[in-house]
Amino acid sequence: MFSFVNMKNMQLKELFQEDFYSAIKMQEVTGRYVTNKDLEKVKSYFGDKIDFQEIGRSVKGKSVYMTRVGKGKIKVLAWSQMHGNEATTTKAVFDLLNTFINESGNKVISSILDSCSIFIIPILNPDGAEAYTRINANSVDLNRDLQQLSQPESRILMQQYQAIKPEFCLNLHDQRTIFSAGSRPEPATLSFLTPSKDPERSIDDSRRQSMCLIAGMAEDLQNELQGRIGRYDDAFNINCAGDTFQNLNIPTVLFEAGHFPEDYEREETRKYVFKALLSCLYQIAHLQPDTSGEESYFDIPENQKLFNDVIIRNARIGNENSEISIQFREVLGEKGIEFLPMVEKREKRISNYGHREIDAKGLEVSLPDGSEISENVVVNKIVINNRELEVKYR
Repeated sequence: MFSFVNMKNMQLKELFQEDFYSAIKMQEVTGRYVTNKDLEKVKSYFGDKIDFQEIGRSVKGKSVYMTRVGKGKIKVLAWSQMHGNEATTTKAVFDLLNTFINESGNKVISSILDSCSIFIIPILNPDGAEAYTRINANSVDLNRDLQQLSQPESRILMQQYQAIKPEFCLNLHDQRTIFSAGSRPEPATLSFLTPSKDPERSIDDSRRQSMCLIAGMAEDLQNELQGRIGRYDDAFNINCAGDTFQNLNIPTVLFEAGHFPEDYEREETRKYVFKALLSCLYQIAHLQPDTSGEESYFDIPENQKLFNDVIIRNARIGNENSEISIQFREVLGEKGIEFLPMVEKREKRISNYGHREIDAKGLEVSLPDGSEISENVVVNKIVINNRELEVKYR
C-alpha cells in the first residue's frame, strides 16, 4: 500500500500562485465550447514540442488524438471530453501541457516528468464536442459503453488502456451547476471520486491509493476552495469507464469540474482543475510506502443537488405568494454557448439555494408581455412591479 506526499512541499505551493497561472494559461482556448478546431490551435502553438498522435477516428471520422509527456516508469492515462459538452478539464489539460513545456526546468515539474509517463487524450468525443452534446454521434453515452464497447470512441479508450497498461487513470469531466458540496450553501467547484470496483463498494489497496490522491488534492486546495470541494456518489456501474478500470485494480480518480460563483464560462474552475492535476501528478511522482488518506477522503462532503441558477423569492403572482426556481439550459448558438433561463418550479417555498437570488419583496412578478410565469417557460427578463429586470446570464 502507498500514501502520497501532498503540497507541504513549498516548491509546489509556488506553482499555485496567481502570477504563475496567469503566465502559463493557454489564452488561445477559452469558454465552454471546445472542439477539435481548438485542439488544432494548440497543436500549432506547440509545434514540434509536443507530438499529438492520431489514435483513431470518431463516428463521423474526426481524429481522436493522444499525446505523451514525461519519460518515467509510472504510467498515467488521462482522458477528457468523453462527454462532448464537458470541456473545462480539456482547457486545464492544455494549461498543464503548456506548463510541462515551458517550465520543464522547475524542480516540481521535472520531478513529475522524470517519474511519470503521462498519456493524455484531450478530446475523446470530438463529434459530441462539435455538437455540444453529452453523447456521441450515435446518441450513445460513452461513459456507459465501456463493457459493450459498441462505439469507436469507447474502443479507442480501451485499446489505449490495454496498450499502455497504466498504473493510474484520470477520468476528467464537468458537472452541472446544481451540485453543492455537502448540505451547506456552497457550490461544488471541484468534486472527486474513487469509483467503486464492485456492487459492494469494496475498498482494497487500489481504491485506497485513489482515496489518498483525492485527500491530498483536497488538502492542497482547501485554502482556496474552502467548503467548495465535494465527493461524488460512488454507486457502482460496471459500464462506466472509472468503474471498469477500478474493477481491473487500477487506481482511478474521477475529476468533476463544477461551478464557481459567477463563472459560467468556467475559467476560474479551469484554474482549480489545473492545480488539482498538478497536485495529483506530484503525489503520483512521489509515492511513499506508508498508510492512508482513507479517513480524510470520507471527510470530504458528498455532493447534493441543492442549487438552482436563479431563484426569485417573495414574489406575488396573481393572488398567490410564490417562489420561482430557474435553471439555465445550455444551447449551442451562432456565437457559442447560450444560457437560456428555464423556469423549473413555481412553488410557495423553494428549499434550494440560488447562485443568484432575486428578492421581489412581495411585489407582483410577471413576464414582459404581461403573462404569468409558469414552469418550462424561457424567462430572459421579468417584470417586478413595472420594473424590468434581466434574468439571462448573457
